[in-house]
Order: sequence, then C-alpha cells, then structure tokens
Amino acid sequence: MGFLIGIDCGGTATKAAVIDPQGRTLGTATRNVQVLEPHPSWSERDMEAMWRDTCAVVREALAAANLSGDAIDSIACTGHGNGLYLIDADGQPVRHAINSTDQRAADIVRTWRADGLDVRVLPLTAQSLWAAQPNALLAWLQAYEPQSFARASHLLMAKDYIRFRLTGVVAMEETDMSATSLMHVPDGTYDDRLLAWFGIPDAKRLLPPLVKSAEICGTVTPAAAAATGLRTGTPVAGGMFDIDACGLASGCIDEQQLVMVAGTWGNNQYIDRQPLIDRDLFMTSRYCIPGWFLMLEGSPTGAGNLDWFVREFLGDTQTVLTQTDGGTLFAWADRTVEQTPLNRDTPLFLPFLYGSNLGHPAQACLLGMKGRHTRADVLRAVYEGCIFAHNRHLRRLYTFRAPPATIRLTGGAARSAVWSQMFADVFQVPIEIPAGQELGALGAAIAAAVACGIYASLEDAVRGMTRIERTHQPDPARGALHAERYARYDEACRLLRPFFTA
Repeated sequence: MGFLIGIDCGGTATKAAVIDPQGRTLGTATRNVQVLEPHPSWSERDMEAMWRDTCAVVREALAAANLSGDAIDSIACTGHGNGLYLIDADGQPVRHAINSTDQRAADIVRTWRADGLDVRVLPLTAQSLWAAQPNALLAWLQAYEPQSFARASHLLMAKDYIRFRLTGVVAMEETDMSATSLMHVPDGTYDDRLLAWFGIPDAKRLLPPLVKSAEICGTVTPAAAAATGLRTGTPVAGGMFDIDACGLASGCIDEQQLVMVAGTWGNNQYIDRQPLIDRDLFMTSRYCIPGWFLMLEGSPTGAGNLDWFVREFLGDTQTVLTQTDGGTLFAWADRTVEQTPLNRDTPLFLPFLYGSNLGHPAQACLLGMKGRHTRADVLRAVYEGCIFAHNRHLRRLYTFRAPPATIRLTGGAARSAVWSQMFADVFQVPIEIPAGQELGALGAAIAAAVACGIYASLEDAVRGMTRIERTHQPDPARGALHAERYARYDEACRLLRPFFTA
C-alpha cells in the first residue's frame, strides 16, 4: 500500500504533505503566497507563480518524506474558496487570480442588495452575497475589464486550477462551486436563472463540468510529473473546498461536531442532512460527504490579522526577539501573550483588516490604549480580538443548533497552545485539537485515499486517518473576564458603525 499527497492552496501559503493511509504525516513543505495589491481594496496572486510554488512544495515534501513520486498512489488538492481563477482556451491564465479577500466588487454587491436581489436568489444559492464571490467579480470584469471577460474560457477555483495543471483536465469540484452563488445548492446543479439575475448570462460558457471530491478527475501528465517529481499517470482526485478539508481532518462526519477554522478566514461550521436556508446565516454549501450540507458562519477576520501584526510590527526585530524561541516570531508571540496578564483595561482589537462580520464596512482599530500599555498588551489584544470575531459567528450558529459538547479547532491558531486555550476560555467549551501538521492537506489526502480505493468511503477514511491530539479545558474565571470584555467589544462595534459607514 502506497502513500498520498495532499496539496493546500491557501490564501497565505501553498502547502503539500505526504501522508500515509493511517493519516500520519511523513513530510511537509510550505511556500508563502505573495499577495499583489495593485490598487486599494484589490488582492491578487500570480497564477504561474502559484503553480511554480506548488511544484516546489510537492518536490520538497517528497524529499522530506524520503520518498520518490513512484511511492504515491493518489493526490488531491484543497484550497481557499471563491475569488476568481480564469484560464483561456489554451489553458493560460487570463489575468492574475483574484483572492477571496478582494473588495473591488463591493459596490456591485451593495447595488444587488439594495435591489433585493439577495432575497431573490437565496432559495437557490443558500448563502449571502459578498464582494469576492465569482458572480460579483465576473460582473465587475464584464463592466471594467471586458477584454478579460471575453478572453476567458473557463472559471476555476484555486485548487481546481492546480488540479488542471496536474492533469490537463478542466473540471469544477462541487463543494467549491456550491459556495460561489452560481449553483442551485439544494439540487447541486448549475442554474441559468442565477446568471441572468446577476446580469452575467454569458458566463455560462465559463462553467466547467462538475465533479465529486473523491472522484478521479485525471492523472498526472508527463509535463506535470517532470515539474513535481510525481509519477506520470498518478490518479488525481477532485479535492474539495478548504472548509470541507478541515472538516474531514477534524473528524466531522455527522451533525454532532462543530469545527472552527482559524486561518486567513475565521470559519465556524457544522453539517446536517438538510440544507439550512436563512437570511441570518452566512452560507450553506454542499459537503464533501454525499447527502450532507455544510452550514458556515465566517469572515476574513481570522489569524491573518496576527500575520499582519507580526509582519509589520515585529519583522525588523526578528533576530533579537527570537533568540530563545527557535527562530520564529510566532513562538515569541505565544510566549509573550502567555506571560502578559489579561486585565479589564487591556486594549480591545477589532480584527477588520481584511473585512468585517458586522454586516457593513468596518476597519480594524485598537481601543482603550493608555501610555502604560506595551507591545505585549497589544499582541494579547490581537489574539483575543480574532477569537471575539469567531464568537460573533458562533452566537449566530447557536440560533440554528444547540451548543456542542466540544469544539474542534483547526487552522494556524490551533498550532498555538496559548491561543487554543484562549479559545476554550472565551467559549467556555472544551477545545479539541485534531492531530496533523497540515489539516487542509490531510483532508485532501482523505479524498485521495478514497479515490484510489484504500478506503471505501470518506467516512471510513476519516475513522482510519484522524484522531485528537490534545484538549484544552476552559477556565471559568478567565471566561468571566473575557465575557465582560466581549460585551465591551460588541458595544464598540455598534457605536462605531456611523463612523465606519460614513
């Protein structure tokens, strides 16, 4: 029995992991994404650079595992959802890809909402409208870059583009497509009415055939094999949206589990047999396990805020700060937060650098600063503010389901024991951390294991490839202080709305 590769095309990093059929990680590699910001509120990436990075991390992960491409039985990709990846008839990128944090189409979405289009499409899309979905971005391109719109031959998501580069086969995997407002989510089909209502009927020609997560969608081409070190002919599965991959890697195979993904986006999700369609829910999409739907509350208010703080305020001092912390600023940040007490007057951080979850435009800010506060106090506030954004989403989910017995936490924050404990203290629920170095890649590898026949179903693969690594129990005293501070955070968000929307 051979090995598997999971590829994760995230918003901040491209990763690959070699994983065995028991879910153990044998080798990993990561390349940070260079985000391009040619104009205010724009967020793009170079698709050719993305492919080169993918090839590099696959080669490096194989080397780290001390394996050749001949040892790999199957491959699958996951990646950030939404945004826009366009290729032309020759398979070449039409333009830079657009990331899921992009805001250029915000005015288009506001117009749609003002016209009541969000209410009209909801029974089909089962989700909110927002600026970085392909529907809005295609409408923007049609209006402002008609040459790009005309040249495009296929619309893809991040991981679908990488699968295309591996196999030469154009396809759209359904979990990703079901989160774009371009699909009839309850039926799992394309619907021409949506394209007409969004004013982009010509976009029908861009929609590729739909495939399933664990379906073999092609094999590695000779050119891709030469670039990656993989074996020509290696099967490549459909893969999945990264929220589904993290769900699988967390053991989410029924309605009992609630999973948090604390990454670039702060996502909070559970699954059910019936789709939930409600104006107060951010999104319902089709889950990777057939017959299940994924309900999600999320926004770009997650760990990307800490990445920004570390990069902009600590980067120049890395050598000094990390002498005793293994050479990473994030290790220094963890130790600093752990040693910095939380007080009632610790500053509050509103984590809206890349978007908000308030239902209106908002910007990040620090509140309550005093002359005696230090960089450590601000760092603790950033950690806490990202959790408070999750808390707003969690409270919405509790209007639709009962609180869970535990919450399973994944994403960058889960690597930090300090941050994970803060999640437990804020929510007053035990926080379970699934085992695995790269859970998105593990979720993709689970699909690959089913595609090549190692397991009969995704449920069986989850049982065989996942486990819990550690659990954080809540502290009631710290929970009471966080609750008091969350009330102030919530009130600040309410009072600042006129300022944000002016």
